[in-house]
Amino acid sequence: MFDALSDKLKGLMKKVSGQSTLTESNMQEVLREVKLALLEADVNYKVTKDFVNRIKEKSLGSKVIMGVNARQQFIKLIHDELVEVLGGQNVSLNPKNNNKQNIIMLVGLQGAGKTTFAAKLSKLSKKEKEKVILIGADVYRPAAKRQLQVLSEQIGVEFFTINDSNDALLIVKKGLEKASDIEATTIVIDTAGRLHIDETLMKELEDIKAMASPTDILLVVDGMTGQDAVNVAKKFNETLVIDGVVLTKLDGDTRGGAALSIKEVSGKPIKYISEGEKLDEISKFYPDRLASRILGMGDVVSLVERAKDAIDEKEAKLMEEKFRKNQFDFEDFLKQFKMIKRMGSLGGILKLIPGVNLGDFDMANAEKEMKKIEAIIYSMTLEERRNPQLLKVFSRKNRIAKGSGVEVADVNKLLKQHENMKKMMKMFNSGNIPGFGKFPR
Repeated sequence: MFDALSDKLKGLMKKVSGQSTLTESNMQEVLREVKLALLEADVNYKVTKDFVNRIKEKSLGSKVIMGVNARQQFIKLIHDELVEVLGGQNVSLNPKNNNKQNIIMLVGLQGAGKTTFAAKLSKLSKKEKEKVILIGADVYRPAAKRQLQVLSEQIGVEFFTINDSNDALLIVKKGLEKASDIEATTIVIDTAGRLHIDETLMKELEDIKAMASPTDILLVVDGMTGQDAVNVAKKFNETLVIDGVVLTKLDGDTRGGAALSIKEVSGKPIKYISEGEKLDEISKFYPDRLASRILGMGDVVSLVERAKDAIDEKEAKLMEEKFRKNQFDFEDFLKQFKMIKRMGSLGGILKLIPGVNLGDFDMANAEKEMKKIEAIIYSMTLEERRNPQLLKVFSRKNRIAKGSGVEVADVNKLLKQHENMKKMMKMFNSGNIPGFGKFPR
């Protein structure tokens, strides 16, 4: 989402390289371009103006700290201001009520991804050892209740609704009673949305709020709608007094201005972001991490957290042992693919790595190649996966190629890659790497 803004800011930083100090003359043009870059990213005009003025105030006449060049100092100034405009720090859910429950009421317009987010938040809460119940109180959108029920079954949490009732208040009331009966500690209420804000919608939400006394009212907004998302946040807050915002679809190809505007304009923090279709593609919002990503500095902390959730420690140790002994096969390849998939899309992983420019990668082709390799391996028998030596026979390779919809040359290419990897691991394990001599072990 922030690729265009990121590229422009990184280009501007090169302009201040080599300067001994940040002065009015060398900053005037750069700050003008910072302003244009933010406006092009659909950042609110007042937010942009204040952002640039604060940078100007802090940068003019600043002396370069010993060992830090002007470019590095400018990066720090931009980074700090981005963190500030994004909210400053992570804001968690409000404390549980006297019954030791989080009651989270989700509100928003239709199409923002509210129902899917309800399931994502429930899955995350379950992972955090909460006993979760989902209440389906969207009584207007066709199949909304059924969609939430299916999602709740996928993630293994309790679900409540009344299928033949259009009374949202009754559904929430009975749902809260069931939550008490099963001693749920987190209750997620999915409410109805509209294509636009109207009095009927807001009255229903006000009534649910009064009856349920939620610990958090989270407004779910579509991050791809730009300044409209900011306006929606202001209107919902005026009526309901929301506790925070959830930005969805941050993996989309759009300008990202909503994320950079919503806190300053609405006064409400972003608490969660959603970046994909999978039910585990949800993150608590950390302004410093997103600021680092916008500036091309990656987000190692989020990458480590994803890896920790996706990779089984015992499995990883077994895999390491097989690599050390040079005994890995195509079954291990499949396990590696599954681990990567659990961490999210390939592009989503790469953008968290510092210094990686996604513009250098043909992501569509890379994803296509991964799917091709996976199809080839799945077309092998279990015996062939575990013993790649069997694949020297042409008839086997031909069968696998037909089964996976590729050419025999593609199968040969994968076999060659496997062989090369084994040779490389053998060299590393022996400590004798060509061009570097023998390493001590």
